[in-house]
Amino acid sequence: MARVQPLSGFPEWSPQERLVEAHVLATLREVFALHGFGEIETRAVEPVDRLAGDSDASKEIYAIGRLNADEQAGREAKLGLHFDLTVPFARYVEENQGRLQFPFRRFQIQKVWRGERPQEGRFREFYQADIDVVGRDTLPEHLEAEVAIVMARALRALPLPPARMHLNNRALVEGFYRGVGIADVAGALRSVDKLDKIGPDGVREELHGKGVSPEAVDAILELAAIQTPDGSFLDLVEALWDHSPIVEEADDARAQFDRGARSLAALVDAVNTAVPETAIADLRIARGLDYYTGAVYETVLDGHEDLGSICSGGRYDSLVAGGGFPGVGMSIGVSRLVSRMLGAGLATASRSVPQAVLVAVTDEEHRAASTAIADRLRARGIATEVSPNAAKFGKQIQYADRRGIPFVWFPAAGDGTSPDGEVKDIRSGDQVPADADAWAPPTEDLNPRIVRG
Repeated sequence: MARVQPLSGFPEWSPQERLVEAHVLATLREVFALHGFGEIETRAVEPVDRLAGDSDASKEIYAIGRLNADEQAGREAKLGLHFDLTVPFARYVEENQGRLQFPFRRFQIQKVWRGERPQEGRFREFYQADIDVVGRDTLPEHLEAEVAIVMARALRALPLPPARMHLNNRALVEGFYRGVGIADVAGALRSVDKLDKIGPDGVREELHGKGVSPEAVDAILELAAIQTPDGSFLDLVEALWDHSPIVEEADDARAQFDRGARSLAALVDAVNTAVPETAIADLRIARGLDYYTGAVYETVLDGHEDLGSICSGGRYDSLVAGGGFPGVGMSIGVSRLVSRMLGAGLATASRSVPQAVLVAVTDEEHRAASTAIADRLRARGIATEVSPNAAKFGKQIQYADRRGIPFVWFPAAGDGTSPDGEVKDIRSGDQVPADADAWAPPTEDLNPRIVRG
């Protein structure tokens, strides 16, 4: 038989690692639901032309089809696995708008597939978790803060180092860019979005290649360098506008700049009031996607900045191409986050299996008695396994120890000395008589716990 060849970029966790992932997913669901977001699930496939749109995303799309496609199948729309949750969500809203109540608050946790080069923290198949609030024609600005707060609380509920949410506002940035005479604002934003990857000199070179004057490049790099943990950035950006020799006093550009600055200050204040020491005003954050129009977010973990942003998003004027559905949303790359949690020892499960008890088997003739005890424990919510063989009790204890099961139940010998037998904590050696209808393990042993590293 040929040796099985592993496929890179498709994570397969061990049972103990899977418990950590399951804890992350359950925690996100709980926090999102507590804040009034309803869960949806969309199909895994979309037409390729919808997925790709006008971008070059087609390079990363996994197309699907039947191996023995007939002529009719060849005429059908080509399908691809979704590479994010935004495109299918836009289609979902467009198709179901007549049945939705707006503002529509949704969260979605599903696997996505992306044909990129696998590397640390980047996979071809991974879980993504999104929250969005979408309005019909209008959307209140305070929801930009609410979405950020919900995500900040979700991250704080996980066994992670402190998360810092770097915030900016596209209106502020675009107004300033227009003020210094940049015509291709979207192109300049895409270049500035690469600051972390190519550095100021690389961005400068790119912008010069796009025809941006050296003076304008200096101005927007100076703007990008502003970062404060509160609203004090306001004085800095206003001084930069007022004292920059190349700023043109275009009323509409200044109005856009001022509107964005005030909105960003309110956002930073709201997030830090709700989740202290979380939000940072960071004028470097650009989010190169063209559809963002207001707040933009990127989130990094203290001590793990090399991982990049673990959670990002922003405000957009329309979710669907036809317009009329403004919204705000954020997305977490769950598998990427779990990979770092496991690799860096940030979290682990207290044991690798859900079972708290192994019921020993005296001999095969009495296996039914052991199974009956296990079922009585299970009926009370205690995860239980029956020993796979009737080996000597010492070997059954060794089996439980290897599995990570903390308690072994020895069925009664029928001499009337104990109700149903005795249960042994194999870690401490304590052994006591027990009744399967009354005994329970300590609360901390009932289920595997996620332990911070």
